[in-house]
Amino acid sequence: MAVMARPMAVWKAAPDPEVALVEAARNLDPRLRRLLARRGLENQEDMRRFLEPSLSDLHRPQLLAGLPEAVARLLAARERGEKVAIVGDYDVDGVSATAVLLAVFRACGLEADSTLPHRMAEGYGFQPIHVERAQAAGARLIVTADCGSRSIEAARIALERDISVIVTDHHIPGPPHDPRVIEINPHQEACGYPYPELSGAGLAFKLATGLAEAVGRDVDPMALLRVACLGTIADLVPLTGENRTIAALGLSALDSTRSAGLKALIEVSGARHPITADDVGFRLGPRLNAAGRMDKPEPALELLLERDPVRARELAETLDRWNKERQRAELSVVEEARARFLDGGAGLPRFLMAWSPDWHRGVLGIAAGRLAREFHRPTVLMSLHKDGKAEIAVGSGRSVREVDLHEFLTAFEGRFLRFGGHAQAIGISIAAERLEEINLACQEAAKAWDPEVLVPSYEYEEHLEVEMVTLDLERELGRLEPFGMANRRPLFRLGPLSLAVPPRPFGKNHLGLRARDRSGATLDLVAWRWAERAELFSEPFEVLGHVKLDSYLGRASVEIVDARAASV
Repeated sequence: MAVMARPMAVWKAAPDPEVALVEAARNLDPRLRRLLARRGLENQEDMRRFLEPSLSDLHRPQLLAGLPEAVARLLAARERGEKVAIVGDYDVDGVSATAVLLAVFRACGLEADSTLPHRMAEGYGFQPIHVERAQAAGARLIVTADCGSRSIEAARIALERDISVIVTDHHIPGPPHDPRVIEINPHQEACGYPYPELSGAGLAFKLATGLAEAVGRDVDPMALLRVACLGTIADLVPLTGENRTIAALGLSALDSTRSAGLKALIEVSGARHPITADDVGFRLGPRLNAAGRMDKPEPALELLLERDPVRARELAETLDRWNKERQRAELSVVEEARARFLDGGAGLPRFLMAWSPDWHRGVLGIAAGRLAREFHRPTVLMSLHKDGKAEIAVGSGRSVREVDLHEFLTAFEGRFLRFGGHAQAIGISIAAERLEEINLACQEAAKAWDPEVLVPSYEYEEHLEVEMVTLDLERELGRLEPFGMANRRPLFRLGPLSLAVPPRPFGKNHLGLRARDRSGATLDLVAWRWAERAELFSEPFEVLGHVKLDSYLGRASVEIVDARAASV
């Protein structure tokens, strides 16, 4: 197998923020002031909201286009005793959105039930089969959660059967719905909501609180936010503005939750208090996602609503087992796809696309994400299956920061059977017979990209001396939590360094390092998945990394993001 050298990344120093912005918060540590200014915070109040988010920072739900009409329709259903069917999605965002709506609808006196699509049998989103289920259950109103903006056919069938439809979705809209469909999507043209980047769970929180207010029901917003924050963080929406408020308050509520289901999930995942965005992204979220990826999503929904500790523990352990199966299936797909891309013979394509009948459909998105990060190229992976007599390819794509994958693939949308998503993540289905044609068309279109798109780049905040890496610094940086999209954990440059002792391999392909600078000051480094590149640290080197608390050693350390030989 050919071995591809990892592309040499470009390191860039972050631009100095305007002095006026830095001076806007004289009471803060100078380094923290610069970090806040670089995040676009222009005055004292902006910085206050960022560092100390509160419920008062949330916008009124009624500002969302379609939400007042949706509340009115729900009130009518309540008055007439109509049953409501919630159609969600199988990922964390969709499941948490469904849980929020289901809990509040029932608390407000509505007869409500839910249905979640089966990833392998049905695929993503609101579909005609869900209309049939709603009708069979006697529902007169369907409310979608984290899906539906592109489900024109399903909504049309529902209306024909005299079933009303309310869509709540944050994905990029397609053709307009029938005017009788009430749509809540901050990305639709008619919506002037102050913050359009809400997740599906965030929109569910808005509809739920809007309904509770109209009914006069006293609903604890923190109990809803601890669930809504799961979808907000896991779905990789920007953690700025209102999303940051939802995430920060939700994490605080999650850390002290009395929910039997959430307590069991936290315990089984091994997450430690205080719960952070990293815990949601790497421990809680993957286990909730594993249900829909490996089997059916209902156990994840049940866990979020479960009150019995014994049943909650059973569900959490089931999700944990599925997550282990997911990890094995994901690794198999990544290794096979990687080998295929590297064995191409003509160099690595600009756009990576591959398919196989043997790949588990439930892990394609996360496998594509791993390869997109490794090769710094948009990546689409698909699994082949039979749909009647036709062979269909169904899969997911993930992108790099420099390429809007949804916009890029929209040019070919007429050749797809189904398509949706956003800039960094898409879902897609294609007739198998068209795969080669579409792959070649995408490769040709990718030739127009600036070559710099294919070169990873990192922007670091400043160059630190080893003696500056302290617990005090780690605590100051911790005030910027929760980290995520559009609020990345601050990245720092250190070096030149040399090893004080030989590298210590641990876990699966990881390295523990102790380095020293020219003054003799020492520093602990953690290099995740760098064992095969240990030779890089045999010479004086520099690193880009995140300052974090090493809970085992009880001191600040640096997690390496990138490293290179030092120019000395």
